[in-house]
Parts: sequence; C-alpha cells; structure tokens
Amino acid sequence: MARIVKLTEVGDSSVLKLVDEPVEEPKEGEVRIRVQAIGLNRAEVLFRQGRYLEKPIFPARIGYEASGVVEALGSAVSEFKVGDKVSTIPSFKMSKYGVYGDQVVVPASSLAHYPDSLTPEEGASIWMQYLTAYGALVEYGNIGPGDYVLITAASSSVGFAAIQICLEKGAIPIASTRGSAKKQTLLDAGAKHVIVTNDEDLVDRVMSITDKKGCRIIFDAIAGDIVNQLAQAAAYQGTIFEYGALSLAATPFPLMLALDKGLTIRGYTLFQITSDPAAKDRGKKYVYEGLKSGKLKPVIDKVFPFDQIAQSQDYMESNQQTGKIIVKV
Repeated sequence: MARIVKLTEVGDSSVLKLVDEPVEEPKEGEVRIRVQAIGLNRAEVLFRQGRYLEKPIFPARIGYEASGVVEALGSAVSEFKVGDKVSTIPSFKMSKYGVYGDQVVVPASSLAHYPDSLTPEEGASIWMQYLTAYGALVEYGNIGPGDYVLITAASSSVGFAAIQICLEKGAIPIASTRGSAKKQTLLDAGAKHVIVTNDEDLVDRVMSITDKKGCRIIFDAIAGDIVNQLAQAAAYQGTIFEYGALSLAATPFPLMLALDKGLTIRGYTLFQITSDPAAKDRGKKYVYEGLKSGKLKPVIDKVFPFDQIAQSQDYMESNQQTGKIIVKV
C-alpha cells in the first residue's frame, strides 16, 4: 500500500488527510517514484484553500515537488530507468498527480535528474523556485551585468533563487522584506542591498541605491497595493513581473506611471516555461549546470516528518521561514 495525502474539501490544514491506497501502476508515459522528500510551495497552500489557479477536483491529490527514486516505468518511457534519482518539475494537474505521498505516479515529462552532489532534501527544492526565477529574470527579463533587480518577499525559496541567479548573471539584487529579522540572512545570501519595508520607504531606498534611475526588472510575489510603489521604483521602460499574490488583495493598475515610464506589468508563472518545450529545455540546462557548479544552491529552512504534513503547511502560512520547507518521507 502507498500512503497518499488526499483532499475531500477546501479549508485549513486539517483537511489534509493521510490515507492508504493500493500502489498505482504507471500507464503509458508515466513513471512511479518512491518519494524521499517533498518540497512545499505557496501554491499548495492556496490550492488547499481553493484560491489557486487550479481548483481541486475531489477527491484531490496535492503537491508539486518531490525527489525520489524511480520504481517503475510505464510504456513509451525511455529517458529514465529503475533506480534513477529524480525530482519533479511542476507541470501537471495537482488534483491528479499530486506528489504528497510515499509512492506516486507522475508524467515522465515532469521528471528531471539532479546532480549527485545534492541531498534528496535539496533535490526536492529545485524546479519550482529556480524555473520560476529563471523564466522571469533570464528567459524574459534578460538580466545582465549592472542591472538593478528588485525582489520582493525575498526570504522565500523563490526569492533566494532569484538572488542567486542575479549574482550568476552579474546583476545587482535588491531584496525587500517586511521586518528586520531576516535582513542579515538576505545579505549573507548575496543580496547587495536589503530594504526593510516596515522601517524604510521602498521607493526612496530604491532611488537612492540606483542613483534615481530605478530598477529595470522588478520580481514581485505580493501584488495588491504595493504595485503602485513598485511602479514608482521602476526604471524607464522597466518590467514588473507579478508571479504571486501574497496580499490576496485586488491589484490596481498604475496607469499614469505606466504611461509616463512605458512600463510593462506582466502576469507570470513558471508554467509559461514548462509549457514551452524549448524554453523548458533551456531552463533545465541552466538550472542543472548552476546546481552542478555550485553557483545555485537550494536554501532549506526546516524539515518536517511526513506525518506532520499539516503542521508543515501551517508553518509556511506563518511566514517565519527563510528558504524552502521540506517534508522528509
């Protein structure tokens, strides 16, 4: 039997139910893996609450990221073999293929090898954070030496990934965080500047750092009213990537600033990368090589046991973490 987390309703973390089910056999184009670690994402909290881009179809599975070992192959799968060490790329419907479990079946197209130097916990901390940051900053933003990049909610796993990618590309990462508790951690992670928004004016600090030019690229996970400040902090013809909605509030469009500066305000998710085979291959290559060289290194905050999956999501909702939250299976 396999142990799988299922949802039969939306709600708080108590709706996450650990159930025993017969081990599933992979069909054509699918692979079964024995899960070693699960990486948590904000998307899964929103999915559980019924607030995500994808709505649960009950009884629903849940979970985008896991690392593990290939146990069985469906037909027409040639790029993997039993015993391979792999991790999952978020590119499937969670209701059907969610990876919160100890033995799970996923599409072979959503699997990738990861460097042997990484632990299973690090292997479960790769694709959501790095492909999300890669798509905005490299594929579309084309950051390079000297570019100022403002990263909001920078203590998240995606925020750390964005800092590392900026450094690899020679750009200048400016991290923002609400309180001072995470400031030194962000500086230690490579942020060239940290703006504590509870204590400092975001726009004034950005303009001071950039000699009044503003940031060409802004990578925002918050949305809501902060978009007005981000537009003020943006450079002429800058781009604001909106990849999250932590505020869960209506997001205004700063029309006059957008007209004055020629701004691009773009909704973005990593699915724009994973749904494009060529872009996905470029992203996988960039991330794999960065991990292998050590220029990219997952930051892990806390590890929970599998039977505390609900508590792990509660911890994510507390916003205490700096980096990735992991569940060890």
